[in-house]
Amino acid sequence: MTPSPLPRSSPEAQGIPSSAVAEFARRIERSIQHLHSFMLLRHGQVVAEGWWHPYRPDAPHMLFSLSKSFTSTAVGLAVDEGRLSIDDPVLKFFPEDAPKKISQNLAAMQVRHLLSMSTGHDVDSTERTMRGRNPFKAFLSMPVKHKPGTHFVYNSGATYMLAAIVQKLTGQTLMEYLTPRLFEPLGIQDASWESHPNGVNFGGWGLNIKTEDIARFGQLYLQKGRWQGRQLIPAAWVEQATSKHIDNGPGTNLDWTQGYGFQFWRCQPAGAYRGDGAFGQYCVVLPEQDAVLAMTGGTSEMQAVLDIPWEVLLPAMQPAPLPENAPLAQALARSLKKLAFLPPSGAITSPLAKRFSGQTFVFAANKETLHSLCFDFADNSLTYRLLGGGKRRGKHTLRFGRGAWVEGVSVLGAPAPMKVAASGVWTTEDTFALTLCCYETPFTATMAFTFAPGQVTYKFKVNVDFGPTEKPALVGKSQG
Repeated sequence: MTPSPLPRSSPEAQGIPSSAVAEFARRIERSIQHLHSFMLLRHGQVVAEGWWHPYRPDAPHMLFSLSKSFTSTAVGLAVDEGRLSIDDPVLKFFPEDAPKKISQNLAAMQVRHLLSMSTGHDVDSTERTMRGRNPFKAFLSMPVKHKPGTHFVYNSGATYMLAAIVQKLTGQTLMEYLTPRLFEPLGIQDASWESHPNGVNFGGWGLNIKTEDIARFGQLYLQKGRWQGRQLIPAAWVEQATSKHIDNGPGTNLDWTQGYGFQFWRCQPAGAYRGDGAFGQYCVVLPEQDAVLAMTGGTSEMQAVLDIPWEVLLPAMQPAPLPENAPLAQALARSLKKLAFLPPSGAITSPLAKRFSGQTFVFAANKETLHSLCFDFADNSLTYRLLGGGKRRGKHTLRFGRGAWVEGVSVLGAPAPMKVAASGVWTTEDTFALTLCCYETPFTATMAFTFAPGQVTYKFKVNVDFGPTEKPALVGKSQG
């Protein structure tokens, strides 16, 4: 069944001038290279929304650590059902995985410390936990150098342990557990959550939902867990999860130093809090303004993204409706519908295009498992062959536009097949550049192919990543 859309309203009817929303969009476009979407709610009404094409409302988006706030919600529901207490020791749930020698600090680690990122670890446990053959043993074997509850370290491994606890207690993954309790009542459809090979949803990352789904979740929290007459989340949990439980830095003008709750961050504006994920995924809740702001993106400028609504939207929000300004509201709606990332600019063709079209280039063994590639510039397509295993292996064809986006699927430079919108141009006479907008993720990849007699040099870079954003160049030799 198709969920009912959230109610829509003009900005003025909810006390926000359309000019402020227009300025917000202008500032985002001018200052932030890759915001993908936003949805602004006031008094439960959507007053403005926009997607930068080829991003669109019906496409889910990778949330990264915004997933944590949903994991917190699952824990709150399990607590309400009497399955556990936040004061339970973590070791209670993993007796068979405990180290032979249990330190005093490890013994003192409770569920509340997993929730508040105050486990006592000196470093993030994620890499070691995920690398371990048994991730539970790997987590519990790490030194707990601080008394739990006294030291903040952002720790996605702790969230993974929360996901495991919920699954141990319910016999269901987070996804299975939350579907009838949260996703279905909220009208969230087609959600997915990536899992560890042991079947546990990652918890700290891996959830994929749409922008409006993020907005629904934020509105549910704004309404203290109540949705269409039903109390989906206990109001007490909403209050507890979004309150400050530990300091996370000096109180400067950064939204990552305002205190941390139970998988929620506190924000600079009074009473505000949020869930957020790497590269620009946000669910911002503003109780004093009765507002919610959902955003997705692919940017490393995460503080800059938040600075704009603080500076532009919040001061403009009035307690009462404003006089309607139909022409301005209509102009705003038209401009938001036209938001788009323009295809890359450059030459549509090159004198070298015909010479290299149809040539197959073969690469020496490489980490990218790229074996060969061949362009057909008349057909606007790239055919490439990958070695290795899984869905990446074999021959793939990617079509691209010239001065336009063409949708398809690519695994070139990616760990798994990704839906993309592709467009290509000649940036110089000998270099053809493909831009791949991976529109369900934060990532936009640029691939440059520089042709010379008998060879092609392939370079790959991406807009954001947790490590290097460029990969070593590969050289392919012509096979005729």
